[in-house]
Amino acid sequence: SRSTSALPLLPRPIFRPPRAQRARVMALAQNDNGALRRKREDGGEADDVDLGRSLKALRSDVSTVSAWPPMSPPPPDDFDILLPKQPPPSPATALFRPRVEQAMKYVVVSGGVCSSLGKGVTTSSIGALLRGHGFRVTAIKLDPYLNIDAGLMSPYEHGEVFVLDDGGETDLDLGNYERMMFLSLQRDNNLTTGKIYDHVIRKERRGDYLGKTVQVVPHITGGITEWLDRVAQVPTDGSTLRPQICMIELGGTIGDIESMPFIEALRQLKYNLPEHSVAWCHCSYIPDMSGQKTKPTQHSVKTLQSLGIQPDIIVCRSAQPLMFETRKKIANQCYMAAARILSAHDVNNLFHVPRVLQEQHVVGLLNGILQLDSLDVTPARFATKDIGFRSLRDWTDFAKQVDLAEQAPVVTIAFVGKYNKGGGDAYQSVLAALHHAAVEVNRKLKIDWIDATDLERTAATKDDHEEAERVLQAEARLRAADGIFVPGGFGDRGFEGKARAAGLAREWGKPFFGVCLGFQVAIIQFARDLLGLADATSEEFDKSKSSKNHVIMYMPEISKDTMGANMRLGTRWVEFADPATSMGAALYGGADRIKERHRHRYEFNVAYKERFEAKGMIFSGQDEKKERMDVIEMKQSDHPFYLGTQFHPEYKSRPGMPSPPFLGFVGAAADPSKASEVAATCRRKGPSPHWTPFEI
Repeated sequence: SRSTSALPLLPRPIFRPPRAQRARVMALAQNDNGALRRKREDGGEADDVDLGRSLKALRSDVSTVSAWPPMSPPPPDDFDILLPKQPPPSPATALFRPRVEQAMKYVVVSGGVCSSLGKGVTTSSIGALLRGHGFRVTAIKLDPYLNIDAGLMSPYEHGEVFVLDDGGETDLDLGNYERMMFLSLQRDNNLTTGKIYDHVIRKERRGDYLGKTVQVVPHITGGITEWLDRVAQVPTDGSTLRPQICMIELGGTIGDIESMPFIEALRQLKYNLPEHSVAWCHCSYIPDMSGQKTKPTQHSVKTLQSLGIQPDIIVCRSAQPLMFETRKKIANQCYMAAARILSAHDVNNLFHVPRVLQEQHVVGLLNGILQLDSLDVTPARFATKDIGFRSLRDWTDFAKQVDLAEQAPVVTIAFVGKYNKGGGDAYQSVLAALHHAAVEVNRKLKIDWIDATDLERTAATKDDHEEAERVLQAEARLRAADGIFVPGGFGDRGFEGKARAAGLAREWGKPFFGVCLGFQVAIIQFARDLLGLADATSEEFDKSKSSKNHVIMYMPEISKDTMGANMRLGTRWVEFADPATSMGAALYGGADRIKERHRHRYEFNVAYKERFEAKGMIFSGQDEKKERMDVIEMKQSDHPFYLGTQFHPEYKSRPGMPSPPFLGFVGAAADPSKASEVAATCRRKGPSPHWTPFEI
């Protein structure tokens, strides 16, 4: 028999249909494609099934009018899955016609066993990893206390007040979100029990509930879910595109009575949304007492389950990495796969946390729960100037840079505050800004906490030997430090000690930086020492009105009847009068104007401006109307580094992008002779869009 391969290949005849029939074929194809496109634009799902059926119908119709040979019959419907999927859109497509938005995805982070487990760091780290994968992310903090905001809460009890661009006074965790996820949040991203009750009661007074009995369920819980849905859709990454994933941190501990409305609202949110919309991440604690103990975590998860919620992921805080037996035991008792039990053990610095979570495939787990691969991951760089960390490599490299800085020479900063006993939380953003700057100049940061009251001298100090010794010891520590920092604060306690620290830094020629109240006390002490105004003070501290020289005065437009949110708050323009010679302008890259966040109700009395300038004080930064002084400095010929800002630059400091004033201050403290080199380097780099104008 002859092989079939030896048979000659005959050319296949070419059949061309008449022109009219070809035109009909093209018209059918265009109509079908137009219908599919309109369905997508209307929000419908133009899936492969619709596409396959349309193509088969088109093919069958064409076969009846074409001069081609008859085609084989259409395949069955289940053959549609074999049709090739349409190619993904080009990354630049978002500039012209963005894809139809998919449903919002939520990642809820709760905590059990005890407080201070690191829920904020976990939320921020997961959000940073999601941003690194190209998703648009936002964050919301739920706080169960009755305060409207954190503005009037004591730093001893609740830590610092973090101020946002729109003037919102919020929980310090929002500072973690902004620093780790490189976001710019708004006041509504922090929801408290007081806010939601106020919101619902106002609606009831307007008659919005039409006479219904207003109750916690469904009105408070419904108000919470409505708030979350609204805020989650507000862009926070500097682009105009709606976020795709919303990180929600639930404050407090599971089981607390005050957080019950939030838990019920989140439960309703999870089961009212389509499947694959909400992932619940629960943080717990694993104590190590002759072995890793899982019983606290078991009880915490069972409490959560009793409220109708089954967590999807459990993040376990522990001193050492979780053992396999520990994971297996938690998985068995909590009805979860062992792969969803993650270890959040101690690391050298918190910037290693994203790597630790990524090594346990947290994003892959979230992808399986939320089906994140259905979202468009068009890079945000096409829509905005994104200058933050994006990839896991960015975080790993910065974490290694921090580890190297810990082995470098020490730079000691004397921190003259009044909330020192409250721990680092009272000054969290300031410490973060100092740390960012120290890493940038490759120095190990050491904070010497000096209570401002220890520097105060009274009439009885001379006779009281113990008090005199306390003052001398505080002065010795101040002199031994490489730089002196005076933070903000309210109230007259410690005021005189802060003012004295600013004066000693000026006299000793030691690098000095004062923020807010630190700016004001530097002015007051300057007036006392160089202007001869012995009674110079602030109107805030002169309750008896005995002073005739209020060099710091109450802002006239601020009401004296209320305190909450009654200040000059939020982002404001600051203009440099002479950016070519100003140290402050040089640190901001030679910019002539910047945007920074303010929080104060007292300001410099401009009636004294000429007298200060005659003695060497330079008011280099002012507001747009030239009525308010925002930056003071001294010539480098008079002092190596003496700077004060009325605004709070620490709020916009980021890893890898240290706040310019803090960078200049720490650089000068590390080596005062090279303070001008730090400023010159910043000037050569030019202004950053993070400060001029504000873009992330």
